[in-house]
Amino acid sequence: MSTDERDRATEAYRSRADVYSTDRGDGPAVVFAHGTLMDRTMFDPQLDAFEDDYRCVAYDLRARTDQHDTDYDLYDLADDAVALMDAKGIDSCVFVGMSMGGFTALRLADRYPERVDGVVLVDSDAVTHSESDREQYGEMVEATRKNGRPSENLVSIVEHILFGATTNETNQDLVTRWSDRWRSYPGDAVYNEVHSWLNRPDFTDECADIDVPVLAIHGEEDTSIEMERAEETVAALPDARLEPIPEAGHSSNLENPEAANAAIREFLDEVY
Repeated sequence: MSTDERDRATEAYRSRADVYSTDRGDGPAVVFAHGTLMDRTMFDPQLDAFEDDYRCVAYDLRARTDQHDTDYDLYDLADDAVALMDAKGIDSCVFVGMSMGGFTALRLADRYPERVDGVVLVDSDAVTHSESDREQYGEMVEATRKNGRPSENLVSIVEHILFGATTNETNQDLVTRWSDRWRSYPGDAVYNEVHSWLNRPDFTDECADIDVPVLAIHGEEDTSIEMERAEETVAALPDARLEPIPEAGHSSNLENPEAANAAIREFLDEVY
């Protein structure tokens, strides 16, 4: 993609900020960025919990917008976040990112440190994927692009990637609500979304320069990014702590919102 195309995609977050986001509450700003195959509504439990005390802005990353057919990387997503903040008049925020949103959060703090008061990593890390994982994910999304939509087989697999065993056993309504959405996604949106992070380099060394407080919450049943990778990331950051979330997998803020919200609220109260 040309530089002009990249700039146009980012500019859309300035001109269409209200279309791409939900903005609730008043107070210090907290901005929420979702993960792969999710959308901004995955943070509804957090907006409901925090809007009385904080300005909560959850937004859709490119794959859930009309900018989905462009190729991009994580630093492009960080640029989009800043464009959105500019449009919203937000000078700085605590940035909450789930999985891919967390990859974006670290690069936002690296490129735009003055815009970040703190970071919450939700089921995310600074470590790159293994060669076998990259090959597996690459094959999945290549088939999705060719098919034009996610296949039933892919949807079934992702149900167990994005949600933990407890959720799959006890909260099928939540799983089904999301899997129904996945079936509707354009194949190229899924392909570009995954390729924004699939071959990302390891970011562990860069973590040493991120000097804002970081909270990592991580589902104890997460099989997509195992707890050990979150532990490595927290160890590499100067001011970070890890809060395991029980009975939750890769979408811990949705699967166990009570535990996730308690950890996030404590962190926000410390930062602000």
